[in-house]
Amino acid sequence: MNATGDPILSVRGLVARYGEDDVLRGVSLDVPAGAVVAVIGPNGSGKSTLLKTIYGLVRARRGEVVFRDRDGGARDLVGMRPHAITRLGVNMTPQLANVFADMSVRENLEIGAEVAGGRFADRLEQTLGLFPALKPALPKRAATLSGGQRQMLGIARALIADPRLLILDEPSAGLAPAVVDEVFAKVNAINAAGVSILMVEQKARQCLALADYGYVLDMGQNRMEGAGKALLADPAVIDAYLGSRSRLDLSALKRRPLSESNERGSQ
Repeated sequence: MNATGDPILSVRGLVARYGEDDVLRGVSLDVPAGAVVAVIGPNGSGKSTLLKTIYGLVRARRGEVVFRDRDGGARDLVGMRPHAITRLGVNMTPQLANVFADMSVRENLEIGAEVAGGRFADRLEQTLGLFPALKPALPKRAATLSGGQRQMLGIARALIADPRLLILDEPSAGLAPAVVDEVFAKVNAINAAGVSILMVEQKARQCLALADYGYVLDMGQNRMEGAGKALLADPAVIDAYLGSRSRLDLSALKRRPLSESNERGSQ
């Protein structure tokens, strides 16, 4: 993990809705450059909506999503389309429909590189270095891959666009335990290569163990935040989220102010 402490992404007061109901109610978070940041919380807490709103798939009603691009400029992503956000250096692997099943593995990767402006040959070599199992599968249709291979392809397709920030929505969903371990190992390797990562994950223990920093969401609001391993060991988090699935009441958790948490994270 290579966190520098300077945010590559800053989200402030983000509000978004489906239909007439707000799903996000003023969510804020930071992703330090080089860090893995985890977002956990019960089903329906707004985790996936948060990622989709950051990436322009859901329209924000209020708030800002500021990303620092390769030139050091600060850009508010709110109102931008996903392809434009990708060209700035942010890419996302959604939980579902993250590959084109009727296309070959190679074609999937070509599309990923094209979205970011080409340079396919060089990026293919680098990407296959992280995902060597995909090399013999390049001519195969994505539909013929196993669930684990398809998830790896989905992540590789996002990574080949050369993002500075990779957003992952439930990368372990539906996978066998051994494959889950492999996915988390790949996430760690991608981060070690210098890519910042924002990840939503239901396997909270593994996710927090990997993360530099974590946020707990409940009912579309920040509930708690802190260093990943600190949250993993926090009795309140254990009792409310990491313990019995029948006790997902996060109302007792006290949110730590962003300023306090950032000071603690920089020590």
